[in-house]
Amino acid sequence: MEPRAAQLRRREGLGGEQEDRPSREGEPHFGNEEWPGNNETHRGPDLLQWTRHMQAVKTQLLEQAQGQLTELLDQAMCEAIQAYPPQDRPVSSIPPDSLRKTREPSLGKRKVFINRKSLLDELMEVQHFRTIYHMFVAGLCVFIISTLAIDFIDEGRLMLEFDLLIFSFGQLPLALVTWVPMFLSTLLMPYQALRLWARPQSRAAWTLGVGLGCMLLAGHTAVLSILPVHVAVEYQLPPASRCVLVFEQVRLLMKSYSFLREIVPGTLRARGGEGIQAPSFSSYLYFLFCPTLIYRETYPRTPNVRWNYVAKNFAQALGCVLYACFILGRLCVPVFANMSREPFSTRALVLSIMHATLPGIFMLLLIFFAFLHCWLNAFAEMLRFGDRMFYRDWWNSTSFSNYYRTWNVVVHDWLYSYVYQDGLWLLGGRARGAAMLGVFLVSAVVHEYIFCFVLGFFYPVMLLLFLVIGGPLNFMMHDRRTGPAWNVLMWTMLFLGQGIQVSLYCQEWYARRHCPLPQTTFWGLVTPRSWSCHT
Repeated sequence: MEPRAAQLRRREGLGGEQEDRPSREGEPHFGNEEWPGNNETHRGPDLLQWTRHMQAVKTQLLEQAQGQLTELLDQAMCEAIQAYPPQDRPVSSIPPDSLRKTREPSLGKRKVFINRKSLLDELMEVQHFRTIYHMFVAGLCVFIISTLAIDFIDEGRLMLEFDLLIFSFGQLPLALVTWVPMFLSTLLMPYQALRLWARPQSRAAWTLGVGLGCMLLAGHTAVLSILPVHVAVEYQLPPASRCVLVFEQVRLLMKSYSFLREIVPGTLRARGGEGIQAPSFSSYLYFLFCPTLIYRETYPRTPNVRWNYVAKNFAQALGCVLYACFILGRLCVPVFANMSREPFSTRALVLSIMHATLPGIFMLLLIFFAFLHCWLNAFAEMLRFGDRMFYRDWWNSTSFSNYYRTWNVVVHDWLYSYVYQDGLWLLGGRARGAAMLGVFLVSAVVHEYIFCFVLGFFYPVMLLLFLVIGGPLNFMMHDRRTGPAWNVLMWTMLFLGQGIQVSLYCQEWYARRHCPLPQTTFWGLVTPRSWSCHT
């Protein structure tokens, strides 16, 4: 007869042999039809696997719920602000329905600004994400240490080489002096033209005012279009100094267009009555500096300025510039400086593209972080500009259509409001494909113009990537494509695209210096020199 202690141990699952009990309907199974009271050697791995599975399900559900809740709350806040403006906000900042129909003839939603932080600032509050940021800082430190070590071994001295940085920002004072008339023309001419149009006068006097206003706008456009190009070509400005001029040229043109596009329709509609008062000059001046391309008479503001936050962002932007110079100097210049001296071959081209993928994606991330995060947040903080959503989580995109919408929200808002929506209004609400194609065409042409201005030559790599590859990918990799595989595919295409750009532009840059034209001709300027340069 079995001892009493053995029976108790067997019943409590602490020892002894297990009895074979048939599975009853509705009772749970654990492993090979074992009961929760089985011995720990079988129970442990099953429970551990089940716990891990439930943790994974929990994490996935929380991420999905957080994303959907964020979108719902943002939409609710925007609709609430549109429906119930604050009491301390001027009523004129939200146009009445009679003016809104004229001012917004398009079919989409109007951009609404609310107080919110940049996404990276929120992510930096998480220790794991800060560690990734620290890894990039460590990479910069490694570049500096390697430069010092190589200089000490080869030259016998400890000195950082900043030749590339000094060359790129050469003649920067001339670029800054050129910016002054560009800014003054944007500050004075569009605003004065609007005042001429908004002033209640007789029909003859108003017609004269319209003519003068159009002349002012023509002069403003001529200053912004001709002056920076003339200075860059006449004085042979280096790339970084050209960047200052071309970015300000495009920014000021987009700002002045937004200001007129938002105000002029309501002004012309009110001409039948007593006229309306033009926006205050201070609101227009604030708009020219605040980090948005959509004009509003008022914006949400933060209570104070955190000057330590401003200094931190400017320091990070400077660090990104140094980082980019080290990457170009260490990973690109040694490879492409003498490449044009060798005969052109498909093998050399493919190898150069593969070599340029890593520095290319680093350059993309540095441009994003330096400009869209650090630079814009620094100006937003100094101006107490409340809406800091300059980008969304583009790195999580599983489609190129979502990537284009979330990479640069500032420019996307302008394109959506004044190209896509106005295109729908002009072509009809069903011509969405044509309106989207118009957005791609405008974006591709402007990007190619910027590259041509900065580099000093025409080589339509960006134009072809945008229209030939980016356009079809936008329609093929749409929002219905979800899952990790599509995110991997998007990043793969970004790596290859950046490699193509860095490789081809670097080859053409050095080819035009190694093989100058004996005689300047139009076809010589627009024909790629890297295809035929062999010295």
